Amino acid sequence: MTGIECFAHHGVFEFEKREGQVFVVDLVLGIDTRPAAASDALVDTVNYGSLVADVKAAVERDPVDLIETVVQRIADTCLFDSRVEWARVTLHKPDAPIDATFSDVALTITRTRGNAHD
Repeated sequence: MTGIECFAHHGVFEFEKREGQVFVVDLVLGIDTRPAAASDALVDTVNYGSLVADVKAAVERDPVDLIETVVQRIADTCLFDSRVEWARVTLHKPDAPIDATFSDVALTITRTRGNAHD
């Protein structure tokens, strides 16, 4: 899933917390798709619609200073479903307050069930 757009109030600066800005999430999940392929039943796989709603809610709640904190929160949300073996999460902050011309600021992490909080 790519390009999940969220509006949140994260950032070190007071104006970021006050005014908010767009954040964009990309997810790559490691799941075994064979059960769903065999059954053709949604119950046998990750419900991407529900996951996107949960990720969006995780990004948009509880403002914090660092995108590192937010991206870990997203990974934890993905790994909450026991069928997700690993999650690669990229959080984009395209409007980061940097005094230079740039196209994006992004952080990517990969977490597995064994290192969800490492």
